[in-house]
Amino acid sequence: YFKPDLDRNKAEIDSLKSGITKKEAEVNALYTTYITEAEGTKGTMKLGKGPVFKEKIAKHDLAKAELDELRKTSLAKIAEKEAKAKALQADLDKKVAATQAIIEGFDGLMARINALDKLPWLPSFFIMLLFLAIETSPIIAKLLAPKGEYDFKLEDLETALKATLAQDKYQRDLLVKTSAGMHDKVYADIAEDKGLFSLQRSKAKELLELQAHRFVEKQKDTF
Repeated sequence: YFKPDLDRNKAEIDSLKSGITKKEAEVNALYTTYITEAEGTKGTMKLGKGPVFKEKIAKHDLAKAELDELRKTSLAKIAEKEAKAKALQADLDKKVAATQAIIEGFDGLMARINALDKLPWLPSFFIMLLFLAIETSPIIAKLLAPKGEYDFKLEDLETALKATLAQDKYQRDLLVKTSAGMHDKVYADIAEDKGLFSLQRSKAKELLELQAHRFVEKQKDTF
């Protein structure tokens, strides 16, 4: 229970410190910019404090003021979170100590049971329970812990994949349905085409006449 809170608290402290570091780098870069502008080594390459210099020093002063405010608020939050981390660590140490006492108590009970040697199945039973508790404790802790950033990202990926698959299936079904409808319409139009019907009828008639003629010729040859 306490370990995820400790990790989350540490991540928040690191984020606050990182924010200060980034802002300090920005202020230092602006300082270098207006100094080199005044020296004439960069920028307009003109020595002196001209309008460009004034513009750059104004940007630096604004960023410096923002840095001071950020330090003030962030350091206060960091101090608060570090105090919280100490309290969480103390609670975790107490929890570990209490758990260790329970484990040692089980060891003493097992030793007495083995010494008595009255109920031989009990040692195996307690060992099984102990191993079961050790093996399942990470799973139970994960189930009881609140959802973290990883859980939300995994859920987002799964829902995005499901949505993509559902969209692809819908598009395939729609394509098949549309294609079938187009084919039905095409063949219906062909069936209504009188010219094509007459042509097919004429060809069929010629074929039947040819087959009948061959049949008659074959019959004559047999006599």
